[in-house]
Amino acid sequence: MRHSEQSCQLTFFDTAPPKDHVINVASVKQRSPFRYPGGKTWLVPRIQQWLENLPWKPSVFLEPFAGGAIVGLTVAFEKLAEKIVLVELDEQVAAVWTTILSDDCNWLIGRILSFDMTIENLRRELAHKVTSIKRIAFQTILKNRTFHGGIMAPGSGLIKHGENGKGIRSRWYPETIAHRIQAISNIRDRIEFIRDDGIQAIISYNTHRQVAMFIDPPYTIAGKKAGTRLYKYFELDHERLFAESSKVQGDVILTYDNAPELAGLAFRYGFETRTIYMKNTHHAKMPELLIGRNLNWLK
Repeated sequence: MRHSEQSCQLTFFDTAPPKDHVINVASVKQRSPFRYPGGKTWLVPRIQQWLENLPWKPSVFLEPFAGGAIVGLTVAFEKLAEKIVLVELDEQVAAVWTTILSDDCNWLIGRILSFDMTIENLRRELAHKVTSIKRIAFQTILKNRTFHGGIMAPGSGLIKHGENGKGIRSRWYPETIAHRIQAISNIRDRIEFIRDDGIQAIISYNTHRQVAMFIDPPYTIAGKKAGTRLYKYFELDHERLFAESSKVQGDVILTYDNAPELAGLAFRYGFETRTIYMKNTHHAKMPELLIGRNLNWLK
């Protein structure tokens, strides 16, 4: 394979971080065909640690705000649960998962591999008003790989300069994308996709005693500004999300931006919190909040 994703190195720490505790994102196998704002590749080793420390193997692993679904895909490939359920409300992202997990997967792979990525061809393809799920899926992949930051929300636009001045080709790795899609299709018997509201999906599965849920809502509790810029569906009742998550009969992990309001919400619904720090390649340390019923497995 000639192309590969560019990965950054992130470091994350618990409350008392060992100095040599470094997680290189490049060492985490990239499974998703998406570039996704707020992606959780860096958290994958922690999710594996959590699941391996459960006293039971999950019969269902639910990711109710799937997005790029890097966590759910890892669970599927590593066989850490019997069944993986991905849920996403965004119709563009939903079209991609529906197509990958259907017989139209080969059509999508063929279109990706045969597409000649030029600005003229890209604009011509995106100008088509398509209605079929597989055509929406193809356009979504194109947007995700050629729009700035992979952001497909209304108002986002094409990469101008990109890496090394490559412009729209900066993140267009057709062989890599096709390989990931084919690999997912090969294990599609383990994965179910549902287009639905994330909270409704949590309610649907919260009585399963051996369900594990990874809840990563793509919305900030501090305000709508970031959510509006990054996602089409950015409004969420955070109080209700915590209330429904507290009823889950199995186990649940949530991740959030590190907002002060969350400590109160978590305490009110019986959750522990732990701040995890990521360090990017610019050496900026960024806090993320991990929330669960019992986080002793982090020690």
